[in-house]
Amino acid sequence: MTDRDDIPGHDGATGPGPAARRAELAANLARVEERIASACAASGRDRDEVTLIVVTKTYPASDVRLLHGLGVRNVAENRDQDAAPKAAACADLDLDWHFVGQLQTNKVRSVASYADVVQSIDRMKLVTALSAAADRTGRELGCLVQVALDADAGSRGERGGVAPDGIEELAAAIDGASGLRLDGLMTVAPLAGAYAGRERAAFERLMEFSSGLRIGHPAANMVSAGMSADLEEAVAAGATHVRVGTAVLGVRPRLG
Repeated sequence: MTDRDDIPGHDGATGPGPAARRAELAANLARVEERIASACAASGRDRDEVTLIVVTKTYPASDVRLLHGLGVRNVAENRDQDAAPKAAACADLDLDWHFVGQLQTNKVRSVASYADVVQSIDRMKLVTALSAAADRTGRELGCLVQVALDADAGSRGERGGVAPDGIEELAAAIDGASGLRLDGLMTVAPLAGAYAGRERAAFERLMEFSSGLRIGHPAANMVSAGMSADLEEAVAAGATHVRVGTAVLGVRPRLG
């Protein structure tokens, strides 16, 4: 078993050493945990009703290992070319990997090999491709319908996601697809449209869609919403999962 103190820092020779990086991550996690706990208390919710997913995009496997040592069990990625090698490097750890980015069908086979949950289902082609890939790997994939609150009927949002009128069709397709499990809904706070700058209202609207979805799909009770800047609004609205990156890992390095 590799000792955590033998793992390189996130910036190699120019970044903090592993002990310093671990302390940095621990302090950041503690602050995020306090924010979630305070938001739960303010909303009359139990802390265990909200799961923290740490978004590790642009950061190396060494950080994932440090986070695991600090108790993190859910991590998220948004690009397969980064996620696949990172998941392979951490295959010995008990982690749930969430894919949260816009997914191209030519990446589906790879994503299905390591992801436990795909949160960004927004079109039928993905359902078909993911089902085939899941059958090929013999794994069951949890799926969330990504809802775009800035999309007009029949269209997709600027940051991915299906318009609200397409939720039920996609949900039914997932529910009936081999190898897939309908877990619930996801959204990203929109930058345009009626909900721009109104994160709490956006997340409350997502909860309304979730309530409607659960009438026909009672097990689809996962609601993924909220990130570093707006996790409190998501918790107040009723989100079951928050996706936090920068507040835990720091300002992201530039992608090459």
